[in-house]
Amino acid sequence: MARQATTKPRGVTFLNVAIALQTLTLFFQAATAGMLLTSSHGALLHDVGSRVMYGASMLYVLAAILAWRPGGGTPRPILYATGFLVLASVQVVLGIAHMPSLHVPLGVLMFGLSTLALGQVLTTHVWGRSRYAS
Repeated sequence: MARQATTKPRGVTFLNVAIALQTLTLFFQAATAGMLLTSSHGALLHDVGSRVMYGASMLYVLAAILAWRPGGGTPRPILYATGFLVLASVQVVLGIAHMPSLHVPLGVLMFGLSTLALGQVLTTHVWGRSRYAS
């Protein structure tokens, strides 16, 4: 009798948590950017949030590398994570340079892309398909 191999959807992984954390920190940044307009506390929260967001982007890169190495799958998640880190670096530079005309749209873009990445992870978890399969 032949045994059929089935793949079960994996539970919550470090990569999933890293993407979720990045998305949440980007949302926090959007909220504190709005607070900048109405409160003096908004600047401090946005400054602290920017450091946490940058750390979350670095954590996403680390999680992507660690997820890729043992399984030997495609390195595509590493490219996505590195792209987010590059965007985060540009975002920090634009924020320090006080260029809101570029800083704000880039933040919106980053939140949208991170939300899409999180949606892909959640869809993969629910349906049991790996987007990163070779």
